Formats: sequence, C-alpha cells, structure tokens
Amino acid sequence: MTNAADMLATGFATLPDLIRAHALERGDRTAVADARGSIDYRTLDAMMDRIAAALQRDGVAPGTAVAIVAAPTTEYAAAFLGSVRAGCVATPIAPSATPAAIAAMIADSGAPIVFLDAENARALEGQMLAARPVLFSRESGSPAWATASAGEQSFDAWLAPPEIKPTPVDIAPEDPFNIIYSSGTTGTPKGIVQSHAMRWAHISRNTAAGFDTAVTMIATPLYSNTTLVSFLPTLGWGGTVVLMGKFDARAYLELAQHYHATHTMLVPVQYQRIMALPDFDAFDLSAFRFKTSTSAPFSATLKADVVARWPGVLVEFYGMTEGGASCALNATANPTKLHTVGQPMPGHEIRLIDDDGIEVAPGEMGEVVGRSPAMMNGYHGRTEATRDAEWHDADGNRYIRHGDVGRFDEDGFLTLMDRKKDLIISGGFNIYPSDLEAVLAQHPAVADCAVIGVPSEAWGETPVGFYVPRDGATEDASSILSWVNAQVGKTQRLSALHVTDELPRSAIGKVLKRDLRDQLAASLPSS
Repeated sequence: MTNAADMLATGFATLPDLIRAHALERGDRTAVADARGSIDYRTLDAMMDRIAAALQRDGVAPGTAVAIVAAPTTEYAAAFLGSVRAGCVATPIAPSATPAAIAAMIADSGAPIVFLDAENARALEGQMLAARPVLFSRESGSPAWATASAGEQSFDAWLAPPEIKPTPVDIAPEDPFNIIYSSGTTGTPKGIVQSHAMRWAHISRNTAAGFDTAVTMIATPLYSNTTLVSFLPTLGWGGTVVLMGKFDARAYLELAQHYHATHTMLVPVQYQRIMALPDFDAFDLSAFRFKTSTSAPFSATLKADVVARWPGVLVEFYGMTEGGASCALNATANPTKLHTVGQPMPGHEIRLIDDDGIEVAPGEMGEVVGRSPAMMNGYHGRTEATRDAEWHDADGNRYIRHGDVGRFDEDGFLTLMDRKKDLIISGGFNIYPSDLEAVLAQHPAVADCAVIGVPSEAWGETPVGFYVPRDGATEDASSILSWVNAQVGKTQRLSALHVTDELPRSAIGKVLKRDLRDQLAASLPSS
C-alpha cells in the first residue's frame, strides 16, 4: 500500500484510497466529529468498507447515484465517502428544499437508495420515492412509508457485516465523484456532475494550507460545494473535520475554542454575525492558521475587520460549483485589494467576453468565463443546458460561463460587478446592484441590504432597495432613501426602499433576490 504522502505527490489519487492510507498510518487520529461524538480514521475507513460492501450486495453499480438527505453527522460523512469507495456517485440533497422538490431531485439523479435521518424521513412522508430509504437513526413516532415496497431499513441493519469487504473498484479521473444540485431559486435544480479529477484538483491545490494537521470547523451544509472544498481536502490530507449543525455565531466560537480549531470555511454573512458579537475578542482563537470564504459578496470593510481581529490568514475564493476558474485573494497579504476577489489561481485561466462572445479589451468589463483542472463533467442528463454553460475560444478550448460581470485591474486582480442576470437596464443605462448596495451599506442605520431590478413602464426597469435596520436605529426608510440617492448618479437612484426584518438567504448565505421580487410583487395591488 502506497503511503499517503507518496499518493499526494502523484498526479492523481482517489479520496477513498487516501483515507485508507490515513487509517493505516494515523488510525487513532480523529477524522470527523459532530455534536454526539467523533470517529477516528480507522473507524471511518471500516464504515466506508461496510457501506461500499452493502451497496455492492444490493446491486448498486459503479456510476450510480446514491442520495443523502440529512443533517451533517459522522454517519452522513461515512455514507458519502463509502458511496464513493463503491464507485458510486455521492448525491447530497438540500433538506431545506420542499418535499416535492427533494423527491424530484432524487428521481432525477436515478438513485436507487437514499440515506435519511429521522427528521427528514418525517418531512418526506407521503412522497412517492423511487429510491429505497435507509435511516441513519430511528426516533419514536417516525413515519411508516407510503409505499411498503420502498423497503425502509435502519442504517445499522443495512450495513454489511464488518468481516465482508467490498470488491475493489477501479476509478478513473474522469469518472463522476458526486452530483451537486443547484439551489433551484431560478427554476428546476440542475445536477452538477463533478469528477474525481475535479475533486483531486481541490485536494492537491492545498499543498501549503496545512490540512495534514488541521482541525477544520465546518458550519455550512454538506450538500454545498462551499463546504466540500474544505471538507474533502481536510480528509484527503489527514486532518480533523468538526461538523456543526445549525449555525449560531456564539456556539461556533465556543466549538472553535474547545477544539482549538486551525482552519475554517465560512460564508460572508457568518463572518458578519460572528464579528458583530460584543464579546468576540474574549474567545481564544489563537490556534487559527487558515480562514476562507466563498459563495457570496464579501465586503472590504468586513474582510479588514476579520484580518485585524481574528488570528490566521484570511483567503477569499471566487469560483462556482460548475468549476471553470477560481480566484484567490489573500486578504491578509493584500490590504489594498480587499475590494477584489483576487487573482486567478495557478493553472486557472479567466477571460472576459462581451454579449457577442468576443473578448473585451484589457481594463474593460465583461462576462467571466474560466477554465482549469477543476471543471464539471456537465449537468446530469441535460446536454443542452451543459452546452449553454460553455464558451470555447478560437482554439476550441472549453470554458465555463460564470454568469458574473467583472473587470481586471492593472495588477491582474478581478473586481466583480454583479451577476449578469441581476444587471438592471434602466432607460438604456446599465445599473449594477452591487454599486448601490455598497452605498446603502455605508448608512449607519443599515445592518444588511440588497437591491433588485423591477419592471417600470417609464424606464423598462428600475432599482428598488431592501434593508434590515440596525438595533436602535431611528431613521426611517424615506430619509435613508434620500441619503442614498444624494450619493449616487441620477440614473442610479433607487425608486423605492423597503424595510424588512431579514433578507431571504440560502443555507450558504446568498441573498435570494428572486424571493425579494416575489415578496414585492405580492405586496402590490392587483391591476
């Protein structure tokens, strides 16, 4: 058996093989911890074997999806990784989706088995599932399934006996590793197929990040690529993952202090809530070495606060689940570039194109397209959607459309303007919501904000703002609206500003602007 260090130095290795090597070399080291306890590498490796053997026993062939709908636990981690060891395609699905949407995603994936916890089993009662449910845990009063043929089993009873070993599976770099379903906020979720090569790129690029001795705090869901780009490298290098259930800022700091956490991935809204705690500085975070963020706009002011008060390097990653190219900003080392998302990572290439697919001149804005070793195979079962997501240069090289508009500065740092679909065209002028959000966020009465475009008979579209007031703020929306419009150009002025208790966000912190549009439409009188 090749040791882990040799495997990590090669051009390609699989994550299940790396975990097997860690089990032999550092078997007593904690691999995954959750609220109920922890498992070491030896135990994780054995659980993966039992899961892989059970899948093979049940005729689940390599390349077949295996769905998971559950809160993050050690069993979840083992089911995900055991499925991959069997050559299957781990398919984590968001429990926050509606039961009908969850059932539809499971059916779309073609998964014959779905792992559930008791809470999600209850939520899915009454749904006709094509997949056979396997329950991680059974609580009193949990439901009987509507279809007896589904053959519900408990996880412990379903597992293969410890003495039964899975048949080894040959895995090629291009083979599918997992399917990640898009959020579905703009239509039917698409299954993004990511390969073993793509996941190897995520693991191997972290040679200098110290994941081999890491204690990584995970406070975002395991169905999100945001989480997996820290979860998988930590296990690939032999570190420890600490899984947090529902995020709470104070509980996060307590856990981080207890475990002497060294690494973390948090989305910007989580950083915001943590840094806003009055007693943040009272927590001992001195063990931190590497903090990262991705998935949503990260304000320069908040980055500066994290750099100033939280030990360890802060790196912002910009990329997308579909792959393409990624940028990295070492915020600690680049204090004058905090308004950017950094420079393309080694081996990653970004170009900017116009609406006709032609590259723009240096310094001009354009749509971001990227290519790298970390690119999706495509959307599951959707050839046309995959084709629409691609752009090819004159030499036929394949790029992925990021859907963002940006500009490179003279030092090669990328500044993002907005999602292309969020661009507001008002009276023929382009308005970027992020510009208005940056101004609105500067008002002392504003804790959180977002700007959307809405239809206008006079202008085609017009910008409308939403804000969450800070505690104790006394200024009303009309006075804040007047203040904002005095700071911006005439064509950028907000036509209205609405106060709200909370902005709708996804589980990884993205503002759901479609929800804001729906809320606004519902509040208007019908014509």
